Amino acid sequence: MGVGLDERMCAAVAALLHATGESQADLAAALGVSQAQVSRRQSGTAAWSLADCDVVAAHYGIGVLELLAGPTQATESLPAKRRRTSGRIVARTHRSAVREGGA
Repeated sequence: MGVGLDERMCAAVAALLHATGESQADLAAALGVSQAQVSRRQSGTAAWSLADCDVVAAHYGIGVLELLAGPTQATESLPAKRRRTSGRIVARTHRSAVREGGA
């Protein structure tokens, strides 16, 4: 038996959150729900609706079919400008170093 649509949606959302560096709270704001509601959907205690799928796909700039295809297709379809980059991590590291009196 294959992976169900609910599992693919949860896996795709988790992968997109990781790839973009966003939090569940960020996604919740886009959906107009609370972070707890996103958490319930991700844990499987609440279902993602078709309307949610439309909003999530639009939020990440991908097609609904790419989102529902699973985490690999969803992240590969993610526009480059939406991806977390090492530059952002370096910038945060640099700010931290400046605050600590380093370079």
